[in-house]
Amino acid sequence: MSTKHFFPSTEGVVLLGLESLVARNNHLALDAPNKVVYSKTHDPSKVTVISGGGSGHEPAWSGYVGDGMLAAAVNGDVFASPATKQIMAAIKHVPSDAGIILCITNYTGDNLHFGLAREKAAGQGHKIAILRMTDDVALGRKQTENTGRRGLAANMFVLKLCGTAADSGWDFEKCLKIGEAVNANAVTIGSSLDHCHIPGRDHHRSVPEETYVLGMGIHNEPGLHERSPIPPAEELVKNMLNYCLDPSDHDRAFVEFRKGDVVCLLINNFGGMSNFEIEALTTVTRRVLERDWNIVPERIYAQCFETSLNAPGWSISLLNMSGIERDTNTSLFTLMHLLDQDTNAPAWPRNGYKNIKMPKDPVNIDAGDATDGPMQNGPIVGPRLLENALRKACDAAVKAEPDITKWDIQMGDGDCGEAVESMCKGILKKLDSGLCKDGNLFHVLDEVEGAVEEVGGTLGAIISIILASYTSNLRIAYAKDETNFKINIQSASQAAGQALKNLMGYTSARQGGRTVMDTLIPFCETLEMEMNLSRAVDAAHKGAQSTSGMKAKFGRATYVGEKGAEAQQEPPPDPGAMAAAIFLKGLLEGMQE
Repeated sequence: MSTKHFFPSTEGVVLLGLESLVARNNHLALDAPNKVVYSKTHDPSKVTVISGGGSGHEPAWSGYVGDGMLAAAVNGDVFASPATKQIMAAIKHVPSDAGIILCITNYTGDNLHFGLAREKAAGQGHKIAILRMTDDVALGRKQTENTGRRGLAANMFVLKLCGTAADSGWDFEKCLKIGEAVNANAVTIGSSLDHCHIPGRDHHRSVPEETYVLGMGIHNEPGLHERSPIPPAEELVKNMLNYCLDPSDHDRAFVEFRKGDVVCLLINNFGGMSNFEIEALTTVTRRVLERDWNIVPERIYAQCFETSLNAPGWSISLLNMSGIERDTNTSLFTLMHLLDQDTNAPAWPRNGYKNIKMPKDPVNIDAGDATDGPMQNGPIVGPRLLENALRKACDAAVKAEPDITKWDIQMGDGDCGEAVESMCKGILKKLDSGLCKDGNLFHVLDEVEGAVEEVGGTLGAIISIILASYTSNLRIAYAKDETNFKINIQSASQAAGQALKNLMGYTSARQGGRTVMDTLIPFCETLEMEMNLSRAVDAAHKGAQSTSGMKAKFGRATYVGEKGAEAQQEPPPDPGAMAAAIFLKGLLEGMQE
């Protein structure tokens, strides 16, 4: 891999690239503080399709913003998910009366932050759904049973067909159904000669000479396996296609390809391959498909679609259009029309440039916070009760920081205590500023969630999601019957139960996995079933204590080597689980006082 760059680090480079894209396309606009590229011509009467993810994958995602594809794209730092605040800004720039679809690659950060944005937007009254894009076949069902398949270059088919359907005026349910069917009928396999290099970072391990990686991802993560020597191109392609098409490989036969099915081929350059080789590999792939599988692609696309900086690799994606037809009862003619219909998204192949037509009533974006919502009214709770409970909980967690840090150092990177302390001090600062003086419950919950979200990290994202979902569920219940709604143990219990269900849709962590879920699951389930806060807090505390001696199944603690694990007499309790339990106990004590 090349480790030489014109920019010594990635600082500021993301925005420079987005500015270039917008300067070259007069239908695009840039919200620089939030790194959001959005379409000036988006029609609020049509379904909004938004995607995004870490930078370093250009032209994904902002290169696909335009009529017939995305209404907006959200960009994180290099290989890092965008923050929830950025996603909320995108939603605000391209609102929709018909509904919003968030198309995300199935990576942990994207699941959590886009999930939190979905919960917030739903609480503001938006009709909104997440469409996960999961086309990788290198890692089979068994290897991905906890996390699900990765999203790779066949994502672009989802964005094109779903985006064109939305631009054509299809309703929310039909657009979502088309997008899900495209994902269900797409497969991708990648291969690379080496990893990429990120400017300003230490040199990544290089793949040895005369060795290639099969099943390479787009974030420098290890592939399925390394093989040496590098085989002839035809043999390499044949092996890659077996992973995509072999029906006898039950671990990877994710898509059925029948005789006579109409198939599209997409060849993706990871960023470091020459066009000279990519075009040649495309021809080899087309020939092997016809010779070995009797498949003649109806459409062929070859270019940089979703890169990995300068990685010298590529991938093959196949889309079964006939499978989509069977799954959706949508004619093949209509589906091909969606795929072929023109778009002014700059990165889509055969892209045309045309004069833009502004909508009659353009959306006015005010200067307020992107997370402002329309539903700030709500039930009033005793200010003293609210403040005392939150202050007691925060004080207890801050006091426990040394223990939380000690436990995390033994099994992780030692930052959990600092993160918990930062969250609580953020909440205390808001309390000191008079947060609870009006007793507006929804406002208080929003501000608390905002303080947690600011800290970031996996623990922060999980707590933010369940808190945002809890608030959204209360808001929905309040909106149905404002006159008779009461905030009591019954309404709180129901909201907590639904919030837990929503959270579990964004993380595969469950009770027994040595995570904060060992606290949250028993707390919410007990609260929902017994409608007794004291017993729910007891259940949470027992769940947290049960993580002592437990082997980690999720998070960084899973990476502790065998020698490191043997050195521990008995693993301490999970720091995140204990922090949550301590906070909940303090909350209860503050309410009782």
